Amino acid sequence: MKFPNPLIKGTLIKRYKRFLADVTLETGEEITAHCANPGSMLGLKDPGSTVWLSPAINPKRKLKYSWELIETNDFNKKTLVGINTSLPNKLAEEAILNGTIKELRDYQNLKREVKYGENSRIDILLDNPEINEQKCYVEIKNVHLLREKNLAEFPDSVTARGAKHLKELSDMVKQGHRAVMFYLIQRDDCTSFSLAEDIDTAYKDAFLKAIDTGVEAIAYKCKLTTTEIKVTKPVKII
Repeated sequence: MKFPNPLIKGTLIKRYKRFLADVTLETGEEITAHCANPGSMLGLKDPGSTVWLSPAINPKRKLKYSWELIETNDFNKKTLVGINTSLPNKLAEEAILNGTIKELRDYQNLKREVKYGENSRIDILLDNPEINEQKCYVEIKNVHLLREKNLAEFPDSVTARGAKHLKELSDMVKQGHRAVMFYLIQRDDCTSFSLAEDIDTAYKDAFLKAIDTGVEAIAYKCKLTTTEIKVTKPVKII
């Protein structure tokens, strides 16, 4: 996925009220950007960090910039990390359609945001109606937490909604369908993925129950530049 317009470099002043971030641009101007990330952003909001913003496409939008990337230096390795949680579904769709996600190849149809379960919407629904009636329900979670070298983790805060999604995926398996929990890691400095049990024990329990039911889990990392984010290859879930 290429950014539609060149990103603008700046320095983070602070992130606050969950969806706001103050940034100093290279011109010296201080602006407030939209932060499309409801999580804690643990390790990704240090004042003084280099960040990149996208200019608003709609000139009438109140906030003229959106925060997209941050440069981290975890374990003495500079890495670009994507913080925009509205992008993973689009990134996953692109990767499925171009064949990058080997576990999700050979489906004829792909639909986004389809109603299912208990008043929910599945991120991606795949099927082969000409072959069989089994559908593949794909739930996508954005991952950007890294506390140990080479290990990406999810979640970065308690997520009751995430646990609910795991139960609903399990219900789809019980109905004879396929269900996949897809952890999309918006960073490239990891070789494995794990659940942050110390942050949300209930989510870990819900995950294990879902796996026992037959829900599948996959994790892929991304290569990020200031012009493009691209899903690249799988990482081991431990």
